[in-house]
Amino acid sequence: MSSFSRPSLTLLTDSSAPATWTDTTPVDESWRLDALCAETDPEAFFPEKGGSTREAKRVCVGCAVQTECLEYALSNDERFGIWGGLSERERRRLRLQRRIPLSA
Repeated sequence: MSSFSRPSLTLLTDSSAPATWTDTTPVDESWRLDALCAETDPEAFFPEKGGSTREAKRVCVGCAVQTECLEYALSNDERFGIWGGLSERERRRLRLQRRIPLSA
């Protein structure tokens, strides 16, 4: 017997919008309790366009939950800020690298 369980999905409707499905499976975000960024100025993790990401990335390097943070950002399509030590551009590149190449 497999331990895999399907996520529970809920149909969300709004009279002004088409129906959409949303994953309502609880997500374990307890890793956030150990995140070093919680003890740091949040502005560093959301720099202005063209601003430096160096300070945030320096914090991420020493963080015990860097991997969990990055995976959270990738799976939730976070579009802004530094997550798991990577900027949005770096996460986009990583997502493309993880895609399975098509064989001819």
